[in-house]
Amino acid sequence: MRIKLDENIGARGKKQLEDAGHDVSTIEEEGMCSSTDEEVAGAVQKERRCLVTLDLDFSNPLRFVPSSHSRIAVLRVGPQITTKLLSECIGTFVKALNSASIDRRLWIVEPGRYRQYEPNGSSGA
Repeated sequence: MRIKLDENIGARGKKQLEDAGHDVSTIEEEGMCSSTDEEVAGAVQKERRCLVTLDLDFSNPLRFVPSSHSRIAVLRVGPQITTKLLSECIGTFVKALNSASIDRRLWIVEPGRYRQYEPNGSSGA
């Protein structure tokens, strides 16, 4: 999977995804830090990548409609972000990619589970 990591996910997250065999670029590497959400979404769409972020603004399917913003995964680690919880979320994301398609979907990923929103508004997983 071609993935773009938002600026709020560090080098450990990138390494974990690369170790799982994914092609990973980052907002930071591309000089896009402090870009608007719309600019980030546009770059992700243009590059045909999956956005992986902690930014809850991307979890709004009315603002970022899954059918228009083809692949978004929002990691939910709770109010106290730790490297362990972030690693568990990324592990859950990797495992989910092995069994389901994120194309044209929004995933909300938590340690051990994920929910998906499809273009027609249905959800579950």
